[in-house]
Amino acid sequence: MTSNPLAGQTALITGAGRGIGAAIAASLSALGATVVLTGRTRAHLEQTARALPAPSEVMPCDVQDLASVEQVAARIRQTFGRLDILINNAGIGGFSSPLHKLPPEQWDAILNTNLRGVFYCIRAFTPLLLERGGHIVNISSLAGKNALPNGAAYSASKWGLNGLTYSVAEELRASNIRVSVVCPGSVNTELSPHAGKDHSKMLQPADVAHVVAMLVTQAPRSFASEVLLRPSQKP
Repeated sequence: MTSNPLAGQTALITGAGRGIGAAIAASLSALGATVVLTGRTRAHLEQTARALPAPSEVMPCDVQDLASVEQVAARIRQTFGRLDILINNAGIGGFSSPLHKLPPEQWDAILNTNLRGVFYCIRAFTPLLLERGGHIVNISSLAGKNALPNGAAYSASKWGLNGLTYSVAEELRASNIRVSVVCPGSVNTELSPHAGKDHSKMLQPADVAHVVAMLVTQAPRSFASEVLLRPSQKP
């Protein structure tokens, strides 16, 4: 692999203001990509941008709002004329209530961000990707593979995201777009509770970013459609 295998490419990362998204931004920027940082809070995005080794663009966006996502797609076409990598990372959690006590508005917030938001991004950005081919990487969770008591809505959103990914991969593979899903276990971020866990043994955002970097620099004849990521030692 060359030192800048993504030179000349443009990568968009949702939820790039902190945690896993910020780590992915740093990784892809170090590989030479021009990174577009999206999220709801400009200050967080600008903080991520200041730490990157290469120039980037901050474009605030709410993935729950199709018009907001489409505005970013138009700006990318106008500014760069291309998109090569889409990382659907934006997500919210919800781990404190059995489903029968979950407020409907919390269900809506989780599903609209974690699943509907990915649909909106794929809908808006795939036309750009189709022009050259590229990568879509969806950040899911092992909660999309395993039962998660008191987190049923979050789990449902990630099970749905996995199924969406597998299907979209089949739709787009003939167009030279490789669609993958990464399913980490608990990551040491603000998203989920980690009471009683040794944070030093947990997955870190950089571990997820490393996997994403591998996915978008694969040899062109194949692609890894799914990665399940676990810590070396149970925390």
